[in-house]
Amino acid sequence: MHDPKEHLKKLANTKMPFGKYKGHYLVNIPEPYYVWFRQKGFPPGKLGDMLQEMYEIKANGLEGLIRPLIEKP
Repeated sequence: MHDPKEHLKKLANTKMPFGKYKGHYLVNIPEPYYVWFRQKGFPPGKLGDMLQEMYEIKANGLEGLIRPLIEKP
């Protein structure tokens, strides 16, 4: 079983690896981008799962719980 706190930290610190928002933290990508993915289909694999989770977080206004978990360089 995975640790939910560690999972959220990983989600907070993951950056988009491609596209218009390449290099941006997932939590900082605008919600309409996630809505587009939801309509077109999330990519397969771990990244797609994380994008789908972030869509749910944003759709429910919970970004404020994720942003503090971003580790400062």
